Amino acid sequence: MTLIKSISGIRGTIGGKNGDTLSPLDLVKFTSAFGMWVKANSNHSTLVIGRDARPSGELITHIVASTLQAMGFDVVDLGLSTTPTVEVAVPLEQAGGGIIITASHNPSQWNALKLLNQEGEFLPPEASQQVLALAEKEEFEYAEVKKIGSYRLDDTYLQKHIDLILQLPLVDKEAIAQRNFKVILDCVNSTGGIFVPKLLEALGVSQVNPMYCEPNGQFPHNPEPLPENLTDIAREMSKGNYDVGIVVDPDVDRLALVCEDGSMFGEEYTLVAVADYVLQHTPGATVSNLSSTQALRDITHKIGQTYAAAAVGEVNVVNKMKETGAIIGGEGNGGIIYPTLHYGRDALVGIALFLSHLAKYGKPISMLRSTYPKYHISKNKVSLTPEIDVDAILEKVQTKYKNQPINTEDGVKIEFDSIWVHLRKSNTEPIIRIYSEADSASTADSIANKIIQDIKEMVAEG
Repeated sequence: MTLIKSISGIRGTIGGKNGDTLSPLDLVKFTSAFGMWVKANSNHSTLVIGRDARPSGELITHIVASTLQAMGFDVVDLGLSTTPTVEVAVPLEQAGGGIIITASHNPSQWNALKLLNQEGEFLPPEASQQVLALAEKEEFEYAEVKKIGSYRLDDTYLQKHIDLILQLPLVDKEAIAQRNFKVILDCVNSTGGIFVPKLLEALGVSQVNPMYCEPNGQFPHNPEPLPENLTDIAREMSKGNYDVGIVVDPDVDRLALVCEDGSMFGEEYTLVAVADYVLQHTPGATVSNLSSTQALRDITHKIGQTYAAAAVGEVNVVNKMKETGAIIGGEGNGGIIYPTLHYGRDALVGIALFLSHLAKYGKPISMLRSTYPKYHISKNKVSLTPEIDVDAILEKVQTKYKNQPINTEDGVKIEFDSIWVHLRKSNTEPIIRIYSEADSASTADSIANKIIQDIKEMVAEG
């Protein structure tokens, strides 16, 4: 079963039987459901769409756009775009919402519909559930012929997005240009290959080696920007010819960095570094999710500001940021949320803020990395049989460690001084994901293995 319907949207593989994969019929159904939801929750008749460079993107765009027009919506199609660019465009177009056609870091055979409200933000869980319920009912209403919506292709939002970034007070174009950075860029042959070089040019970075920047959707490696997938750019960086390596995922909402010696800056530390820069100039609260490094908390508390942790998921982080008035936030996967621009993960604004930070720091990127707390995260999982009550297991873990500080907002997170472990159950399969962090990899692995052993003993006890 490769059709996944969740509060994050609808995603699946292309090709195969209807209902099992992301078929044209499913695209019409879920697009129609979203259209019905927008009509019930907005007075705007315009919707914005955009896509990454996957081979199926153009086909899906035609289906989505035609379905929305059939419902009476005027469609603004950004064409090849990025997730944050669509998010920026929705309020600028005074639209009732938006659809981003992207499966993010999934392989090229996958695609998805990501749904936005009229603020250009991902639908909250309750709204997503409403869309799914409408899809199940299939009680859709389409416009009569005289009220069919219009269609407009608009390729101006690349420049509009960049212009908004350049206007941010903390983006120092002059400092970046003076550093004369030499940059190598891996955009995994998706739309970052269009947007990031244009941004770098606007920032005054003239020496750019565009590795994998042809937006043809033929991913040259696993598109998730993890160290094991970035061996090519690391090899080039290790030759000593560049100041920084920049990597984005297919829809450009995640940012990973590579140091001048080929070592990884660490996706967890993208947010830490950008937050450090923002906090230096505009002190305030910060937010990340419960599975992200505690380094953000450390640097926030160091200057006397407030840090809060949110449940995993961009929507949850955004809600916590609004609740606390945070000036910067995001997730440890390289997702930067800078609300001065918009409430969405945005690798483009992340690049601009990071290069401003590095330019003013005046030393190599590896030295900047060394100024932050050194933590290591271990990521593991325990597979269970379907009949096992995962919630009951998590309750037993919570009881066993009741004398430790525990957060149950999203699974169970247990703190042991400077060490933490976070257990979350999968919504689609009988799995408990276990994230742990400590000041050494061996310690992080050790605490994870201890919890895994606890779980196995609890399962055996029944």
